Amino acid sequence: MTNNNNISPIHIIGGGLAGSEAAWQAAQMGVPVIIHEMRPTRKTEAHQTDGLAELVCSNSFRSDDKDYNAVGVLHEEMRICGSLIMREADKAAVPAGGALAVDRDIFSQGVTAALEAHPLITIERDEIAGLPPAEWDSVIIATGPLTSVPLAKAVQEIGGEDQLAFFDAIAPIIYKDSINFDTAWFQSRYDKEGPAGTGSDYINCPMNEEQYVAFITALIESEKTEFKEWEKNTPYFEGCMPIEVMAARGIDTLRYGPMKPVGLTNPNTGKRAYAVVQLRQDNAIGTLYNMVGFQTKMKYGAQAEVFKMIPGLENAEFARLGGIHRNTFINSPKLLNQTLQMKAMPRLRFAGQITGCEGYVESASVGLMTGRFAAAERLGLTPEVPESTSAMGALINHITGGGNADTFQPMNINFGLFPEYQLSDKEKKGLKGKEKGRARKKAMAVRALKSATQWNYSFSIKKQAA
Repeated sequence: MTNNNNISPIHIIGGGLAGSEAAWQAAQMGVPVIIHEMRPTRKTEAHQTDGLAELVCSNSFRSDDKDYNAVGVLHEEMRICGSLIMREADKAAVPAGGALAVDRDIFSQGVTAALEAHPLITIERDEIAGLPPAEWDSVIIATGPLTSVPLAKAVQEIGGEDQLAFFDAIAPIIYKDSINFDTAWFQSRYDKEGPAGTGSDYINCPMNEEQYVAFITALIESEKTEFKEWEKNTPYFEGCMPIEVMAARGIDTLRYGPMKPVGLTNPNTGKRAYAVVQLRQDNAIGTLYNMVGFQTKMKYGAQAEVFKMIPGLENAEFARLGGIHRNTFINSPKLLNQTLQMKAMPRLRFAGQITGCEGYVESASVGLMTGRFAAAERLGLTPEVPESTSAMGALINHITGGGNADTFQPMNINFGLFPEYQLSDKEKKGLKGKEKGRARKKAMAVRALKSATQWNYSFSIKKQAA
């Protein structure tokens, strides 16, 4: 690691996943960094601590399958690139089937400790209320979905674009010892084991048809959070839709979504239930479980009443009820260039959810790239964008031009963002039906990891030369 005291610092606004990863990557390249985190000086609507990289919604980083899942590929690419977020997530992993889920407190504490201990990183607890000072010639704005209003307005004025926003909902967390295991049982879907799992990682609560219909009716009729007048036209993100909004779309919507019963067998009946509510471990000691896919905007009283209709949760005690908060992002395809600089003011770069990527890992990966771009620039190097055949390259390509600027919406990483891959006759030989699709994903994953490895190697060579 180069340590040149003559290098001016990069200022990073926001100490979430993206800001933390950006700071780590820049500092690892020998460039000093100052993280500006407004908590606890100023609190947000969703955070509960002043820890860096605090997880405010789910504790899941989703699938860790690097062979057949785009999210798992992104995990592995970040590991290849020395990601702090992935390092600490692996340390804080809890059982979650094929997913990588973490104890949120252990995870945040690990990230915070690593950043506090780095000799090139300074953490300042202050709010940047508006445009960063002109003398800050390299700034990364990683303020996430809860960007303070003064800063958001300053960005809006520079970009000349209307601010885009949507609502993001949080799922409830339940104390394990309040769950009725005479009804509920442990099982991962298809008994799949994950990075910290055994194949029996989720708590499953079954419903018959009558119970399901009554539950859906109660969801739809429940008392909801009322929005302020200026919030009413803000759209939801499709990947984090409140459970009651999904229920209102049709009686079977949840049965084919978060409550799908496939891959699960009720040991009390030996049969598949009509619908199933799953709960995933939320802390390392296994005392807390969150309701998978059950983000909600119901009022607190209604949540307790409706969710206790679920078999197995009749006496549930809630460590945290669900909630809803406003989520802010910019129209990146119009406002940013390929190295995530604001076209109208290049000294500003953006990282994380504010760019219009969606998801913990996606946000951190954009932070990883932005930190490297800014550090390379500081060292007099030309920032190199990863190939679009990699997961990171596919994601940055989408948010800086691949996405339609007129209809831009937050996007999780998925194979649909990658360049097409056609199996050769040799690769297709002997394969039938879905086997071809699976082989295609595997080939795309292999190609992606090769691209990411080459990109990381290229940065390593440049760093050594500098």
